[in-house]
Amino acid sequence: MAAATDPPAVTEVVPGAPPAVTPPRRSQQLVGDAAGSGLWIKRTAARAMLRAVDFKSEDFDKPIITVACTHTTATPCNAHIDQLGRLVGDAVGDAGGKSFLFGTPVISDGETMGTSGMRYSLVSRDLIADCIETMHEGYLADGMLTLGGCDKSIPGALMPILRHDSMGVMLYGGSILPGRLDGQDLTVVSSFEAIGARGAGKIDDARLAAVEEASCPGHGSCGGMFTANTMASVIEAMGMSVPYSAAHTAVTHANELSPDKAADVKASVDALFTCLDQGITARQVCTRAAFENGIVVMMALGGSTNAVLHLLALAHEAEVPLTMDDFNVIADKVPLLGDFKPYGKYVMADLERLGGVPMVMKYLLSKGLIHGDCLTVTGKTVAENVAGAPDFSTAQDVIFPVDAPYAPAGRHVLVMRGNLAPEGAVIKVSGKALKQHVGPARVFDSEEAALNAVLAGAIVPGDVVVIRYEGPVGGPGMREMLSPSAAIMGAGLGKDVALITDGRFSGGTHGIMVGHIAPEAAVGGPIGLVEEGDTITLNVEARELTVDVSEEVLAARRAAWTPVTKGRLRGVLKKYAGGCRARASAP
Repeated sequence: MAAATDPPAVTEVVPGAPPAVTPPRRSQQLVGDAAGSGLWIKRTAARAMLRAVDFKSEDFDKPIITVACTHTTATPCNAHIDQLGRLVGDAVGDAGGKSFLFGTPVISDGETMGTSGMRYSLVSRDLIADCIETMHEGYLADGMLTLGGCDKSIPGALMPILRHDSMGVMLYGGSILPGRLDGQDLTVVSSFEAIGARGAGKIDDARLAAVEEASCPGHGSCGGMFTANTMASVIEAMGMSVPYSAAHTAVTHANELSPDKAADVKASVDALFTCLDQGITARQVCTRAAFENGIVVMMALGGSTNAVLHLLALAHEAEVPLTMDDFNVIADKVPLLGDFKPYGKYVMADLERLGGVPMVMKYLLSKGLIHGDCLTVTGKTVAENVAGAPDFSTAQDVIFPVDAPYAPAGRHVLVMRGNLAPEGAVIKVSGKALKQHVGPARVFDSEEAALNAVLAGAIVPGDVVVIRYEGPVGGPGMREMLSPSAAIMGAGLGKDVALITDGRFSGGTHGIMVGHIAPEAAVGGPIGLVEEGDTITLNVEARELTVDVSEEVLAARRAAWTPVTKGRLRGVLKKYAGGCRARASAP
C-alpha cells in the first residue's frame, strides 16, 4: 500500500551495517571523557555521586541507558513491571552498559472508570511521557528502554523516544491470562457488563460476585483487543518493539513472570544496543510508512478507538504528517480479520499461540497490505523480521482470511463528520451490519447521570444517549464511557440504543458508540446545543453524525448557550484543561 505522503528525510541506515562514524557518547557530558581532560576534571563531583550508586571506574566508559519502569501495585496491568525493570537493568549490564532505573505515575482505567479519578487517565499519558523525557534528557543518557502496561503507559512510553529522536525501544509488559467461569473466557469487561445485567435484573448478586472474582486471574493488561493490546500490537507493527513481544502474556497460570517476557527483555536490550551500534534513531524507524503499518494492523486485528488519538499524538511527536482522515483511507483497504473481545470471542493469549503479531504481519505482507521495507529497532526490515513467523493457517478461527474476513474493509474504526461533529468523531463498527441509527436524543451533562439513567431503566430501545462535557476541557481529561456503554450492553440494549459523546471509549467498549466528538461541548461544539428529544442520525455508510435541527435553530441556541461548569480546577487538571482550551481556540 503506497504511502499517502513521503516520509520525513532521515539518515539512510542499511540494516546490519555499522555507522559510518561512531559519534561520541552523549553521557560523556555527564561523566566526562578521557581521564585527565578538562571535561573529566569538571565532572569529578558527578562521578563521585555515581560511585555511591554502584559505578566503578571502568563504568564511566559505558553507555548510560535510562529504563522507564511504569510500575505500581495499584493495578494488575503494571504490578509485575518492576520485575521486568530489574531484568532490563541486568541485561543492560551484561550488554556492556549502565542503567538508570526510575518510575512514573500509572492510572488504571479499569479501576478509576466511572469516577472523578478517571479524569487523570489521558492526562497521565502526557505526564508519563514528560517524566521519561525529564529523566532521559536530564541525565544525558545514550539510549532508553521504556516499559508499558496499562493503556496510557504504552503510548506514554513511546512519545518521549520520538519527541527527541532518541535511540530507544519500548517493551510491553504483556497481557493478562483470561479468567474462566462456566467454561467461558472472562475479561474485566465481563465485570463491567455484569453491572448492567444486574441492573436489568438478568443476574443476581451471587452471579455478579462470581464474575467479579473470576475476571482477572493475575498480572497483565486487560486481555481482549482493548487499548493496551491494541497499542502494543501497533507499536510492534511500527518497528519500535521487538517481534512477538506484543502477544506474549505477562505471567504464567501460577502468576509468575512469563519466560517469554523474560526473553523479550533480552531481545529488547539486544535491539537497543543494535540501535546504539548502528546509529538507528526513532524517527528513522517511525516514518509515515511505519505509521501506516501500525494503522493497518490496528484495523485488521479489530483494535480500540483510542488508537486514533494515540497514533495522532505519536505522529505529532515524530513530526510525521497524519490526520484523522488517513484512518478512513486505510480502513477502506483493510478488512477486519480478528475475532477478539470485546465484540468477538478470543483474547490476546489466543493470538500468542498462533504466532503473534509477526504471523499477522507476514500474512498482511503477502496480501500487499503493509510496507515490508520499513526499518525496525532490530536493525532489520519488517519483511526480514516476519520471514520466520508461522504461516497463516485456515485451521483456526482467531484470524480470518482476507478473502473471507470477519467483516469487509470499512467496517471497523471509522471517522465520522456532520453538523454534530464538524471536526470529526470516531465510531467502532466492529463488523456490525448497522447502516444507520435514528432516534431521540437523551441528553446528559455527565457520565454519572447517564449511567444512573441506564441502571434505572430510563433508556429504551431507539434512544440516542448523548453524554457531553466529558471532553479534554469539559471533563476535564476526556474520560472513557465504559461504565454506561457496558451497562447498555449488559442490559441487552446494545443493538437498539446508541451512545454519542465528546468523551472517549474504553477499548473494551462495543455496541453503537460514537466518541471523540469535536469540537467538544465545553468549547462551544454543536453537541452542547442538542436538546432532549432532538432527532439524531448516525449514518455509518455515509459516515455522518447529524442532528435534525435547522441551522437557524442551532444559531439561536448558540446565542443563548452557556457552558456547564464543574467546579474549580487545581493542579494537573487545571494545566491540562487550560492547554487543551488554548489549542482548541488556536487558529
